[in-house]
Amino acid sequence: MGQNFIVGDRDQGFLLPPDVRDWVEPGHLAWFVVEVVAELDLAVFYARYRQDGWGRAAYDPAVMVALVLYAYAVGVRSARVIERRCVEDVAFRVVAANLRPDHATIARFRAEHEQALAGLFGQLLAMCRRAGLVRARVVAVDSTKVAANASGLQNKTYEQLAREILHEAAEVDAAEDELYGDKRGDELPAELADPTSRRARIRELLDELDAERRAGQRQRQAMLERRAEHERRTGRRPPGRPPVERPRDAERVRRVNVSDPDSRPVKTPRGFIQGYTAQVVAADGQIIVAADVSVGSPDQGQLTPMVKAAQRELDGAGAGGPQTVLADAGYWRNRDITWLADQGLTVLVPPDAHTRTDPLPGKRGGPYQRMRDRLAAPESAALYRRRMTMIEPIFGHTKHNRRIERFQRRGLAAVRAEWRLIAATHNLRKLHNTATAAA
Repeated sequence: MGQNFIVGDRDQGFLLPPDVRDWVEPGHLAWFVVEVVAELDLAVFYARYRQDGWGRAAYDPAVMVALVLYAYAVGVRSARVIERRCVEDVAFRVVAANLRPDHATIARFRAEHEQALAGLFGQLLAMCRRAGLVRARVVAVDSTKVAANASGLQNKTYEQLAREILHEAAEVDAAEDELYGDKRGDELPAELADPTSRRARIRELLDELDAERRAGQRQRQAMLERRAEHERRTGRRPPGRPPVERPRDAERVRRVNVSDPDSRPVKTPRGFIQGYTAQVVAADGQIIVAADVSVGSPDQGQLTPMVKAAQRELDGAGAGGPQTVLADAGYWRNRDITWLADQGLTVLVPPDAHTRTDPLPGKRGGPYQRMRDRLAAPESAALYRRRMTMIEPIFGHTKHNRRIERFQRRGLAAVRAEWRLIAATHNLRKLHNTATAAA
């Protein structure tokens, strides 16, 4: 008697017509995304298309929204990879209704509807609230550094940009002299690019640098004048360190990135990367209630805007606002702590980094010591310890499990929209996990 195997026969035709509903089990994330999208208000997506039926047929926005949400939920964001998955991956084929949109169509849909896709965050948060997942009496604020879709090698100083203009102009002039001699060059072939386009872009960046430098000078001058006025009226120096008047030569070292001018070198535990600081406000159960992106490394000054954003999102979702705010020492700023306390919120933000054993000389007494005393109380200490479990796993899941360590889009507006979409799909997965556990 021979060995007994289940033999695969690739030449066997279907005995019955294939049914997409049989391809993945009912509780799969793919079906859950399709069912969720059926409940969303997609009017803003449909509004971009003609109502008279004229023109080339477009893919149904409901299918495209489901495809983008599912792709982001499983950590696939490349339009080309999504196109390939619509052929090779059964779950993607289910979500796409067995259609095969090409990568250009997927990329255009994502770019044209970036703000509408970001707006799905509020609708999905409302679904989480109806499922009983939003418990936002206590919220935690934190951030993570996400690489930009740009290389740090493309950071140019004012002088480098100027030299590049002159060098490129000389190269273009030499090349045109060789090609056309004494002619004007009106006979330029269509396949050759406009030689002035890049120079125009660099000049635009130079103008932005110039405007930014002048704005910084005005801001420092205004601050110095306010401090002098305070000292003249009260006879005392105002609290805090006076602003440092930077020499003009040092100002010229400022750099701008040619690929993504809004991105900056940001500090991470493993060194500097060209990127952004992605901000998150999370509630119990690791539900994201607000998401935004800031330029540069510091978190200081972001506490109040993020808490306000969380209050807006929670109001829109029909949930109550936070009563307690938790954040690490990087968010400490007297103005923010005072304002939030005046709003009736309990704020727990240590004034000292966890690596310090002694407070800094400028952070002794006053509000700093009052906060240390508050955090030393057993009840407050227990409450503050919840911060890490509320928000840190979100970054681990996003960057390690879903492999989202770099933005796909360029520019602050596009990056903000993408981060909200990433946050929305995080909540979508939490909603699916809850529905699966309940089943």
